[in-house]
Amino acid sequence: MSVAVRVIPCLDVDAGRVVKGVNFQNLADAGDPVELAQRYDMEGADELTFLDVSASSSGRETMLDIVRKTADQVFVPLTVGGGIRSTENVNNLLRAGADKVSVNTAAIARPELMTEIADRFGSQVLVLSVDARRVTGDTHTASGFEVTTHGGRRGTGIDALEWVERSIEAGVGEVLLNSMDADGTKAGFDLEMLHAVRAITPVPLIASGGAGTPEHFVEAVRAGADAVLAAGVFHYGHFTIADVKATLHAAGIEVRI
Repeated sequence: MSVAVRVIPCLDVDAGRVVKGVNFQNLADAGDPVELAQRYDMEGADELTFLDVSASSSGRETMLDIVRKTADQVFVPLTVGGGIRSTENVNNLLRAGADKVSVNTAAIARPELMTEIADRFGSQVLVLSVDARRVTGDTHTASGFEVTTHGGRRGTGIDALEWVERSIEAGVGEVLLNSMDADGTKAGFDLEMLHAVRAITPVPLIASGGAGTPEHFVEAVRAGADAVLAAGVFHYGHFTIADVKATLHAAGIEVRI
């Protein structure tokens, strides 16, 4: 029996508010994170992802509070990322009600962090968030895709596919693939990137960045995504989670209705 594709709203949180922009720039307020989480729970979200985009020390406390309040009121799994630099950060988030944690910049700075988290809490808790873009200028990678940090503004020179493979070996149980080029554009997911990562990824793959129509989610699943994630199109009511699931179902893709 095939596994149902998950539809996941993403809430980028800055100073206690949900924000959204294009290519992670010009961020605008999109609402209260707990209220949005409740709405998406009622609308049929399969999971929720919270990303602390400021990841400051004060933001960390804010995120813990948000996770606690959300976990008390919704009944779907929560993944939380941003500012996670130690297993103690993970422990605090799990105790606050998170089900999974997402690592990105800190894992690039210290890859051993992934193994430490997986060894202590299990791979099922650990999601690798990859902010990838097509290489430009003098940068060259074997795959043509580069890992970035700081919301896609800083290149690392690290090949995105090699990084995913290395991270899975380190214990990552799921990969969230964010296209920095497509983020917020509503032009569709980066299908070439999805195909490439799917080919080397045995763990579940979440597609992120570029959703603009319900049909885009179908394209992402056909390119290899096990789950599809979006933010602004849900926050601003361009369409609903139910619209996405109905479109996926009509295309012959199994979803939880």
